[in-house]
Amino acid sequence: MPTPASAALEAAVDELIARAGPHLVVGAPLGLGKPHRFLNALYRRVAANAGLSLRIYTALSLDPPEANASLEKRFLAPFVSRHFGADFPRLDYTVAQKHNALPANVSVEEFYVQSGAMLRSPQAQRSYNSLNYTHVARAVAARGINVMVQRVAREAGGSRLSLSCNPDLTFDLLDEIAARDQPRPLMMAEVDPQLPYIGGTAAVDADYFDLVLDIPGPSPGLFALPRQSISDAEFAIGLYASTLVKDGGTLQIGIGSLSDALCHALILRHSRNAEYLELLDALSPGLAASALVRDIGGTGRFELGLYGASEMVNDGFMRLHQAGILKRRVIDDLEAMRRINSGAPSAADLEALDDHGHWLNGGFYLGSHDLYRWLREMPPGQARGLGMTRISHINELYGGNEALERLQRRDARFFNTCMMMTALGSAVSDALADGRAVSGVGGQYNFVAMAHALRDGRSVLLLRSTRDQLGRAASNVLWNYGHSTIPRHLRDIGITEYGIADLCGASDEECAEAMLAIADARFQAGLLKQARAALKLPKEFRAPASWARNTPARLRAALSPYRRSGLLSDYPLGCDFSEEEQRLLRALEWLKSATASRLGKLAVITQALLHGRAGEPSAMKRMGLDSPGGFGEWLEARLVALALERTSD
Repeated sequence: MPTPASAALEAAVDELIARAGPHLVVGAPLGLGKPHRFLNALYRRVAANAGLSLRIYTALSLDPPEANASLEKRFLAPFVSRHFGADFPRLDYTVAQKHNALPANVSVEEFYVQSGAMLRSPQAQRSYNSLNYTHVARAVAARGINVMVQRVAREAGGSRLSLSCNPDLTFDLLDEIAARDQPRPLMMAEVDPQLPYIGGTAAVDADYFDLVLDIPGPSPGLFALPRQSISDAEFAIGLYASTLVKDGGTLQIGIGSLSDALCHALILRHSRNAEYLELLDALSPGLAASALVRDIGGTGRFELGLYGASEMVNDGFMRLHQAGILKRRVIDDLEAMRRINSGAPSAADLEALDDHGHWLNGGFYLGSHDLYRWLREMPPGQARGLGMTRISHINELYGGNEALERLQRRDARFFNTCMMMTALGSAVSDALADGRAVSGVGGQYNFVAMAHALRDGRSVLLLRSTRDQLGRAASNVLWNYGHSTIPRHLRDIGITEYGIADLCGASDEECAEAMLAIADARFQAGLLKQARAALKLPKEFRAPASWARNTPARLRAALSPYRRSGLLSDYPLGCDFSEEEQRLLRALEWLKSATASRLGKLAVITQALLHGRAGEPSAMKRMGLDSPGGFGEWLEARLVALALERTSD
């Protein structure tokens, strides 16, 4: 017998096909806004019936992490079950696509994929569509979609629905379809009782949708991103970046541990300023008094506060608001914003700011369980300051209110992450040299271009100076690369753990010198040789002695006192792992790096065999290795014990 939930889903699929026809061209929001259970029911129906077809246009199809190696599985399986819930519905089409197993009558085209998840999928790589976020509505409208599906929240005690986590593209897409005189797609909503209700520009009347599905019974938990630990390099990058933010300005940030490190540094700057300044001086003596920091940023407390305008609302913005930093409000009134920015607001302006002003505008939200709880429990007066809205408002100035948005986004700082940068200032963020998509362009190009369009705006690209490649360090500062996300003519500021490179308006010679100055010392000689060969640096140029300080050991020495004091804890914005799991994570990361090469693997196994000691009983139990059966499990237990010992400090 089908359950009430499955019966409701099958009935909804029946109605959708009856109204839209057998050939379904479906648009679905990125990230959290996808109705997983309905999409799975629809996919299964089409996959089982050759007379139906399904084309899906979307982005960021979220899937819980999977492990490949045995030890990773031992760690991940209990965590994934606890964190995501044993009943979390993985997207069937994503699972199939990862294994190159989509049936012939189903296709999926995404403009942003989960980072690194589809590198080995021919189906995903062939159907990937490289688009700026602001061009997605136009591109999807051109595909002639006839169905739009979305997860929504219902107003408590009311009849309205909220696009909640994803008003980013739906409104723009319907406007684009109308402008093309195309038929409006069938609008289908799945109500999720766990999704926070966001009012204002994210809310619509119930009849906005043609079909509204309430699935009986309990609903699975929302997809929550596991928060990552922050390394020494990432803390240093965040600290450098925090000095470029001007009090009273505007903030955009991306996702991941680099953004978390930046937000933590901003919180330290505001709430523990003396320790923050001491930390800055230990990291880079004289930085706080430098011309760059004095002219475009600062190191003092945030008296005026910041306004957030970012496509993604994440845990960092939550923490900044809770710390009293994200508090500068804007209103959609041109003349009022002129008076406010001039320092002469009227009493009515101040009242409007209190009643209707936004301290954050975003296109979609995605983060931890804590973030979703915060959004659900936000008091009404506070909630009115959060505006979830369309991406055309967030990611560009030219949507019809350019003069107003320029006033709102004063002293804007756009912080985004890239994988690599060249010594001439171009950035690699979304794909590899062979063309394979790692993630997507998303809004990065939009924000970089906007920084140049705003007279007092700055674009800042954050990157780790090195990456681990088969157990050895490889430089992320390169002379050249076979793919570029941000072209060199849009270069502005680059930051690694070794400093800030101000590239705005710089000549190629100045750019090359500035980028080499923030590269890891181990790779500077090779970059210098290439720069001279390309005629960008004179043959007589020699690296200054200060560049030799760009080493992990020196960075570790500078930050270790603040690590020990707790000022720079591993998870400053919150953690989803138990203390035991944190210890195991450090151990497993060490083990993965140490065994990346064949020689490294042989050396570690030899050490583990000679180690002769069992690991901590509780850690072994957590890994299911407290009573190893057979040589394989016995060896795994010895490897974990060795790794725990090596990472005990």
